[in-house]
Amino acid sequence: MLTMARTTQPNGALVSERIQKLIKALSNGVYEREETIKLCLLAALAGESAFLLGPPGIAKSLIAKRLIQAFDNSRFFDYLMTRFSTPEEVFGPLSIQELKDNGKYVRLVDGYLPTAEVVFLDEIWKAGPAILNTLLTVVNERTFKNGQDILPVPMRVLITASNELPDEDSGLEALYDRMLVRVFVNRIQEKQNFKAMLMGESTIQDIDPSLTIKDEEYQQWQAHLENVELDEAIFEKIYQLKSMIEEKVEAGDGIAEDSELYISDRRWKKSVRLLKASAFFNGRRAINPLDLLLLQDCLWHSPESRHVVRNITRDFATQKAFNQEASQTDANEAQAILDNINKEVADALSMSFSRETMMRKEWFKYDFSGAKRYTVNHNPRMIKLVMLQQNPSVSEQEKGDGRWVYVDGDEFEKKIKTGQCDIYGFVNKNTNLCRLQFEVDANLRLVIKDIANRSVFVGIAGSRGISASQKADWQKELDRASEKVVDAEHNIKKSRSSFHGALPHNFVESELPELIEHSITTASDAVTELKHLVEKGAFRIAHLSDYFA
Repeated sequence: MLTMARTTQPNGALVSERIQKLIKALSNGVYEREETIKLCLLAALAGESAFLLGPPGIAKSLIAKRLIQAFDNSRFFDYLMTRFSTPEEVFGPLSIQELKDNGKYVRLVDGYLPTAEVVFLDEIWKAGPAILNTLLTVVNERTFKNGQDILPVPMRVLITASNELPDEDSGLEALYDRMLVRVFVNRIQEKQNFKAMLMGESTIQDIDPSLTIKDEEYQQWQAHLENVELDEAIFEKIYQLKSMIEEKVEAGDGIAEDSELYISDRRWKKSVRLLKASAFFNGRRAINPLDLLLLQDCLWHSPESRHVVRNITRDFATQKAFNQEASQTDANEAQAILDNINKEVADALSMSFSRETMMRKEWFKYDFSGAKRYTVNHNPRMIKLVMLQQNPSVSEQEKGDGRWVYVDGDEFEKKIKTGQCDIYGFVNKNTNLCRLQFEVDANLRLVIKDIANRSVFVGIAGSRGISASQKADWQKELDRASEKVVDAEHNIKKSRSSFHGALPHNFVESELPELIEHSITTASDAVTELKHLVEKGAFRIAHLSDYFA
């Protein structure tokens, strides 16, 4: 029965809800430190270490002291390092009695780092080599050599802090590399929070015992982390992010040295466990692309590289994390097909003028003799000009897509000779006169201006028609564009489903989901508009013969 209890998968939704409430309780009364507490708690839940970078006096130690309250019946050890600190002050004093009686070099570790679950070491880089070398072993192996004995260290999280980074060539790179989660902690920014801090309006309260993590629970959860899935698609996403960072390094853009964005294989490897912990404590059995955004707090080395990594992460979040870029690619291909069809239609059917220069003036000519004449409102001289592209309207008086216009052929022939003219005519089947604006463009093609002042190519009824084969070819291309739009819509639906399936997220910076939501919505709106254009294009191609009739 005991074995079955240990192997039973916890209820993901309940675990996620509990962690969410725990984060809220830990953050209560600690102004503008919720993001830091989230990341430090995640580090503890993953069994990793965290480094807090920031100026003195900004409650870095308070964060660690709050974190100990997340664990039931746990021990806390904190120490402010100086260059005079000794191993005895961190790992425990020597047992004089043991040395005297048995000649053994043994430390009294009770109450010191080797027996604590949560450890906070302030001004970590001021410690001497004797402390740091031992600490490196503790972090790596979770053991402490005490005399001849190897003691297991129960440390769940080591939180270190400093207002500076380790000096280059100081020998501290190995320890710094093991500080997986790195958080920049700033001064209080919001006015009301600053006032509350000054006025002593603290609301810090003890954690509800029902939320605290029991030792048995913690051990069970650690075992389950290994079962969280990292599938091939997520690996590809991680590799995409890695490639984006490496491209930035190669470009040398925004960083002082390549070393500032050097990311060891060990760091990538350790990051996977953090991602698995994020998925598990959000109630999932597989890593979601949203979890990957936590890497922005794992991959930087200096404040400068932190800025670069965060910018890259935002680009990744809004372009690649949920395949927004793939949807955009499909949409771009559909748009390219549509643009090409519009070009072919214009090439085949638009009115092309000739140009002459007489008496230092330019005149534009077109042979209107073959144009069919229509009688509209008792005027038998009307010609029919067909719009070859989608448009919102060519007149404020006629809402909707302009398909054709009727104008007086004789008057139009005279006026357009100057290269542009305003003339009254009828739009579509509307019998009210509308003011229309025409001009001959730089390529000597006739265009009509729509209500947004965009140029729309124009053909003339009766001059030439559209062949069945041409129409079939264009329709085939429109079908291909439509398929691309369908693919884009499908990708967006998948993106939105995957994204919403990871919400709410207990650890990711709150701004990032907002950016992703906006990017997916923007992509969706663009595809919807493109779908509308493709449908209108298909309708226009299908009815071109009718328009020219």
